[in-house]
Amino acid sequence: MASRYHEVYDGWKRDPEKFWADAAKAIDWFSPFDTVFDPNAGVYGRWFGGASCNTCFNAVDRHVAGGRADQTALIHDSAISGTIRKFTYAELKREVIALTSVLKNRGVQKGDRVIIYMPMVPEAAFAMLACARIGAVHSVVFGGFASHELATRIDDARPKLIISASCGLEPGRVVAYKPLLDTAIEMSRHKPEACLILQRDQLRCELRENHDIDYADAVARERAAGANVDCVPVLATDPLYIIYTSGTTGQPKGIVRDNGGHMVALKWSMENEFGVKPGEVFWAASDVGWVVGHSYIVYGPLLHGCTTVLFEGKPVGTPDAGTYWRVIAEHGVVALFTAPTAFRAIKGQDPKGEFVPKYDLSKFRTLFLAGERADPETIKWAEQKLNVPVIDHWWQTETGSPMTINPAGLGLLPVKYGSPGVPMPGYDIRVLDDAGHEVPRGTLGNVVVKLPLPAGCLPTLWNADDRFRQAYLDEFPGFYKTADAGMMDEDGYLFVMARTDDIINVAGHRLSTGAMEEVLAAHPDVAECAVIGIADAMKGQVPLGFVVLNAGVARDSGAIETEVVTLVRERIGPVAALKTVVTIKRLPKTRSGKILRGTMQKIADKEEWTMPATIDDPAILDEITAALKGRGIGF
Repeated sequence: MASRYHEVYDGWKRDPEKFWADAAKAIDWFSPFDTVFDPNAGVYGRWFGGASCNTCFNAVDRHVAGGRADQTALIHDSAISGTIRKFTYAELKREVIALTSVLKNRGVQKGDRVIIYMPMVPEAAFAMLACARIGAVHSVVFGGFASHELATRIDDARPKLIISASCGLEPGRVVAYKPLLDTAIEMSRHKPEACLILQRDQLRCELRENHDIDYADAVARERAAGANVDCVPVLATDPLYIIYTSGTTGQPKGIVRDNGGHMVALKWSMENEFGVKPGEVFWAASDVGWVVGHSYIVYGPLLHGCTTVLFEGKPVGTPDAGTYWRVIAEHGVVALFTAPTAFRAIKGQDPKGEFVPKYDLSKFRTLFLAGERADPETIKWAEQKLNVPVIDHWWQTETGSPMTINPAGLGLLPVKYGSPGVPMPGYDIRVLDDAGHEVPRGTLGNVVVKLPLPAGCLPTLWNADDRFRQAYLDEFPGFYKTADAGMMDEDGYLFVMARTDDIINVAGHRLSTGAMEEVLAAHPDVAECAVIGIADAMKGQVPLGFVVLNAGVARDSGAIETEVVTLVRERIGPVAALKTVVTIKRLPKTRSGKILRGTMQKIADKEEWTMPATIDDPAILDEITAALKGRGIGF
């Protein structure tokens, strides 16, 4: 079908308020809004002022009442424990109400904060929805996060209660959560009143008397007593949740999401951007601790009346590189959203895609990639093996849903490799130089969004309006700073090349490490790669490449490194000045799959560095250090 994108985007530009008012009709409101957008409220304005609503009502209750009671709402697929649990919308409502009753009996009410420190279990989603049901503000902290990181979030959010579990499951190991949680509470100045603990059979924990409550026991008691808790009306502008991102100062930034604008934006995105219909099965292979998990495991699919998959496993090793195809086939998934890292891992283990034909993927329509730059080679590999559109898109924790995408629901536009698509309604994206002037099309600069930000974006940071202004609004007045560098082409497609701190300055030339990584990834023997800028006395900075080779590659790594250097010279030119590429066994990553380039750069530059709290496996940094030392770098 011909794409309706330009017509829809132009319609938003002509009359933004009408666009969002129309989108808001898809949400059930308890009382209507006085204004669609009030430019005088909050830091830069607020959406749907005066309206009252409830996110849990829209995600659960209205579907039960509206004919979806017996439709599966949530599938928990644990590839690690080998178990599958399914919940219909009616069962989901029962679970959420019972848990809400537990919270209410512990004195949790509208406006109180609750920290959720959980593994990938259905109870994590129940906890989010239970908080939303009574207007409590949840803050999900990635399960297994280090105690110090959890403590900083406890002190900032000041939760009345913490909901956690005895353990999380990783391939080949069980992570005990309770000691991490207890240590965090010891370290924090603020002390929560109680902890609700889900005991998992893989590793049970001791519960502290008069402080820890057994989750299953407490919920079962409420269910047996026939507990019923109605959804509490909250203002559209009231906070639904706080999600923390790492701050450059070490103090995490508490990004606030409101109730009204968030629902409107997510509901609109499910159909128009992701092209998914109510009743279909949608799978975001992320973690509930990250924004993708909030938006597209829990809230987006449930607001839209879909079936959502909550997956506990990894793209490889649980048990093999065919896990994703098994989940898609078994549950009839129509669209998968994951990080490019996952596909690079699958491609590295199964370069020929031999697992794909073993599964029935006939219902599968679209693959969406986001979270980091999707290199063209990975996209082409996925297109070729899966024979479906592969859609790169771009957004941030701050925005809550895509800023740019190739919108499947409005009709796909031509694909441009390396571009995460075109701006979505609500986003007037510009590219500015450091002085704040717009640069010509095709020129690299700072990617910014003209204010106001659309419905669903952060209105501010938790208890930190000044920090919000300083972090996002002050540098380019009238614009929101994304801290990404990129360029816009003649057709309005955005190319996001790197975080602005990943633009390196080689002898006065501003070069994108993302562009170099694209070239490295194009080598047939390379599974994954990273490029960082390291200090150089002559040129200021020079690039240094790291490559991980495909499984089964038996060639001499030195020869491959030479070929990769030559390739960069051919495709980007001598100006790139990439002379050194180091072969390593694996790249250091966060648990959400982002490559820790900053830490690698500090090791190479012999700078002080601290172990990143989000690192998946700390041993990898020793491997990197040893590999660099072998080349005379960083010691």
